Amino acid sequence: MRISCAPGIALQLRSPKVWLCAVGAAAFIWSYWSTFTGLAERWSKSPQYSHGFLIPAFAAVVLWLRRHRVKFEELRPDPLGLGLLLVGALIRLFGAFFYFPWFDDVSLLPSIAGLGLLLGGREALRWCWPAVGFLAFMLPLPFVVEGALAGRLQSFATFASTYLLQTMGFPALSEGNVIIINDSKIGVAEACNGLGMLVVFFALTTAIAFIVVRPLWEKVLIVLSAVPIALAANVIRITMRGMLGEWFGEHVAQVVFHDWGGWLMMPLALVMLWLEIKLISWLVCEPKVAVTTPLVPVIQNPPRSGKKARARRAAGLPRVVGR
Repeated sequence: MRISCAPGIALQLRSPKVWLCAVGAAAFIWSYWSTFTGLAERWSKSPQYSHGFLIPAFAAVVLWLRRHRVKFEELRPDPLGLGLLLVGALIRLFGAFFYFPWFDDVSLLPSIAGLGLLLGGREALRWCWPAVGFLAFMLPLPFVVEGALAGRLQSFATFASTYLLQTMGFPALSEGNVIIINDSKIGVAEACNGLGMLVVFFALTTAIAFIVVRPLWEKVLIVLSAVPIALAANVIRITMRGMLGEWFGEHVAQVVFHDWGGWLMMPLALVMLWLEIKLISWLVCEPKVAVTTPLVPVIQNPPRSGKKARARRAAGLPRVVGR
């Protein structure tokens, strides 16, 4: 059986650009294969970074949505991409020399940008830079930064939840990272510090900012609001745990807190983000551009014949039939 294809597709497949891109992509995947497998293992074992599997898929969606901004027939290789590839290689060597695996992960970003610049030039880099920047959310945080943030977020979640419970009339006290309400104790463990929610929601708000058609300052505000919204969602989760424990018993509270709480935090945060966008649209009025029709100059007693009439017709003015 013979399979035929369109002549245009066959010519494109024979183009040197296509083969150059294929060879470059294969070489890049081969050189970073150990990094990819290490990231996949971290995503599968750590619930805090399980969203990493979705980040490359959404980066591909961003490229597809921005496809109208690039003319593929005008892409030209640019040797400046070798500079970015060299930067990525130096970062990777630095991480290997000092045994700091995080630098090996970070080197992916300049290497991908350099590969795009090398194969497609600046036109390709202008097209793909948002997707490349979005890939940063799939990289785990350094251990030092993760440990410092986890402890502070854990203390903040305990203090804010205790204050909120006291405000609502519950006799809540905090001892370290434990909230005491009457005879029950709520341990705000390290897994409940909200860091995972913060990372995931920060990536989600950045994705929304790429998609929505809004002014730049609104997009920046949407991204920055990920921090307070994620922290508020985690505090509300812990507070609800204490309230359910007092109202319905510890068994119901444990089920909601551990089994359903993680799933309910994201819809709650999305509702808060939607309310924020609605509030901005209510407070800020976009200026409306008035559409006006061009005015046709009116000439009193226009000529019907002669040089002036011929000049009038050459200028595109309407022909006078009668007075």
